[in-house]
Amino acid sequence: MDPIFHLLPDAPKPVTPYSHAVEAGPYIFVTGQLATDPDDDTRPIPPGIEAQTRKVMDNLARVLRGCGLTFANVVFARIYLTDFKRDYAAMNEIFSACFDPSRRPGRTTVGVTDLARGGIVEVDLIAFRA
Repeated sequence: MDPIFHLLPDAPKPVTPYSHAVEAGPYIFVTGQLATDPDDDTRPIPPGIEAQTRKVMDNLARVLRGCGLTFANVVFARIYLTDFKRDYAAMNEIFSACFDPSRRPGRTTVGVTDLARGGIVEVDLIAFRA
């Protein structure tokens, strides 16, 4: 079975040439999302980790919905923070609220030096279609 490359109209405009998600067998690899506005790409990214994390999670939900999935399908997440020590706890609180406590995905969180568009958090996901 060939991979399916999803470019979704309801998701944020890609900041570089990529698909929003790639489906390979039962796995869906969701490209990292920033806190960009899917309805108006010219809007600045909101300030602060709380606002950015909420927007990132909303953007991820849009991509998952476009693939017929929800956060309940997510099996793994990677999180990138430009200021790990400052932002980890606040990001984690918002991120965790998106998942059922009995079905939290595996996860890696790393500190990075920079993200596109001046973002301070980016999240990518792997989902599973049962």
